[in-house]
Amino acid sequence: MQIEITAQAERHLKRWQQLAEWPELTSVPGKIETDRLGRIIMSPPPLFDHARYVARIIELLREHLPDGQALAETPVVTSDGVKVTDAAWLSAEYVEELESQHPVALKRAPEICVEVLSPSNTAAEMEEKCMLYSEAGAREVWLCDVKGKILFCTPELSEASTLCPEFPQTLG
Repeated sequence: MQIEITAQAERHLKRWQQLAEWPELTSVPGKIETDRLGRIIMSPPPLFDHARYVARIIELLREHLPDGQALAETPVVTSDGVKVTDAAWLSAEYVEELESQHPVALKRAPEICVEVLSPSNTAAEMEEKCMLYSEAGAREVWLCDVKGKILFCTPELSEASTLCPEFPQTLG
């Protein structure tokens, strides 16, 4: 799937590159993203369960989809700035496509984008992230709630992934 890179997306990439070169931001704990105007959006540092769920999701993606690459904290250009997945899976084809590039953020979303919710996340915020990642090319967006239950947006809400049907509905 080829997503057209717009002038807006190029501005998002340029802004993300500026932020990557800003040394003060590297020591700030938590997640940094941008909005459609290039403003910085900061989230608090994750709780332990959040980090544990991200690690488990990556382990399971590597186990069930070994031909691709599972990653943490993947920046993706969306129509509303650069958003950073908690976990992601890229097919072997997409990984190969990226090998000759050195992107500061992905111009096309990974096939699977995963967000692990924090207590402060709202349903509207997560619905918007699902839409943004899907619009950017994700085939599926998964949401892991604070108790480890996975909701699969394939793009409709589903109890299972179409790309990884054996992925568990609840993390142990």
